[in-house]
Amino acid sequence: MGNMTSVLLIISPEEFMDSEFDDTKKIFEQEGFEITVASKGVSKALGKLGSIVKVDIDIDKVEVKDYDAIIFIGGSGARIYFNDPVALVIAKEAVEQGKILAAICVSPAILGNAGVLQKKKATIFPSAVYLLRGKAEYTGKAVEVDGNIITANGPRAAKAFAKKIVELIG
Repeated sequence: MGNMTSVLLIISPEEFMDSEFDDTKKIFEQEGFEITVASKGVSKALGKLGSIVKVDIDIDKVEVKDYDAIIFIGGSGARIYFNDPVALVIAKEAVEQGKILAAICVSPAILGNAGVLQKKKATIFPSAVYLLRGKAEYTGKAVEVDGNIITANGPRAAKAFAKKIVELIG
């Protein structure tokens, strides 16, 4: 792997938010990051708006130690991971190993359910605030950073979200 920064983008098999994925990936590509795309049970994932993304690895095979940052992309499909044991373990391990952990749109709920947002500031898609109740300190910002955890509230925040991740990887 060398000194190249390695990032893992986790998307749902279908209904992930295309622009959140595209905007984030584009910024990572500009930085020269090595990007791996993970999903569950598919070799190609289907975005909410029709984009088709090649999946590099199944989430069952993810080794958190191989990445500098783990990013959960949103969209209604992300709900598949809210209580997925593998996704929750990935989030927990990322924190335990001091990795950068990021989630956008509704996917901060995954981090909340993994228990890694306790006493942390976080944001989430406005209609999904209830998913963080009792699990995080909701701030309502477009992008929130607390330690190594970055959350963002949806597609319009995707570019700022990706730039914050790049800053933190620094």
